[in-house]
Amino acid sequence: MFSKNITFINFKNKKIKNIKAKTNNLKKYEWLKNYPLLKSFTKSFKYSYSKKDINKYKFYKDFRLIGMGGSILGTEAIYQFLRHKIKKNFYFHNNLIPQIKNLKKMPNIVVSKSGETLETISNFNIILKNKNNKNIIITENTNNYLRRLSNKIKSDIFEHKNYIGGRYSVLSEVGMLPAELMGLNEKNFKKLNYLIKNKRFLENLIINVENIIHYVKKNKKNSIILNYDESSENFFKWYQQLTAESLGKKSKGITPIISSMPKDNHSLLQLYLDGPKNCFFTFFNVTSKTSNKQSNKFILDDKKYLKNKNLSEILEAQEKSTQNIFRKKNIPFRSFNIKKKDENTLGELFCFCVLETILLGHALKVNPLDQPSVELIKTETKRLLSKL
Repeated sequence: MFSKNITFINFKNKKIKNIKAKTNNLKKYEWLKNYPLLKSFTKSFKYSYSKKDINKYKFYKDFRLIGMGGSILGTEAIYQFLRHKIKKNFYFHNNLIPQIKNLKKMPNIVVSKSGETLETISNFNIILKNKNNKNIIITENTNNYLRRLSNKIKSDIFEHKNYIGGRYSVLSEVGMLPAELMGLNEKNFKKLNYLIKNKRFLENLIINVENIIHYVKKNKKNSIILNYDESSENFFKWYQQLTAESLGKKSKGITPIISSMPKDNHSLLQLYLDGPKNCFFTFFNVTSKTSNKQSNKFILDDKKYLKNKNLSEILEAQEKSTQNIFRKKNIPFRSFNIKKKDENTLGELFCFCVLETILLGHALKVNPLDQPSVELIKTETKRLLSKL
């Protein structure tokens, strides 16, 4: 456990030892100096918007968010994970589809670091047909397409800091402006300073990273997330991009795969148990205080063990039984159990995943902040479109 809200059980690998010195070194590590993007994970981070700027939007009940990749995945994760606390409706346009049907009047929040993202520009162009919408644009302070367009349509525009890459931007303007409009407390997400002073957290972080590197060296390069909580799916889509885009370079990398449990017990579990030994696993579950209970009236005698059980208890039993079999088969895994779903908990998870990724990048000797090959696709797409 590294906080009261999260029970974390690390990989069980006896080969990973002697981490005291490394923990002390990591405590002294100048995180903010070496990685300025982490400033957005602290409460002192200064946004390019003010409370006054966004207060005029707070009476709206519906919002539309338009973006791609890191510009939208973090906000989707926040909205889904904390939906029980949010009284407003957010609609996400996170892909390029032939027909956009939801064109009713509501404020548009458009996010693109470069201001040149083709899919975002195209979706926004279609939505702009409804001329009465209010528009908020978040982009870099350069002479890019979205900034020029915002001047033309007279929208509000806020700066996307150029030192914060899209997939690391969830606690900057990109995720926190929408979070505030959702009615959430942005300060409660900011857990970096607390966590990097927490010895137990740092020990778990180091053991976790060293285990992952150990498994990668053993050719276990598939990271399978066994997710037992549907409301966390978008969090893992955010994590999937973070891991894949940050580490997939120089013929190196880790392939993150999201598996919905226990549904995938009936499709993929056989492969996980007896297939190629090229995976390590993450179990993720959320303790539920409200759950449907089985009706004893309709349970036959051969299933009497289901009597008086609610769905959360059945889910937990399935997770534990799977972990027991994994142990017997020496399949490596770690586990997260979430005790409370709030801004603090999600902030800790965001922070853990980002620090993990940065340290993995160091260990694999790749730059976790760039994505050079993605730019090749963008350039080629523009070339082809110019010919049409």
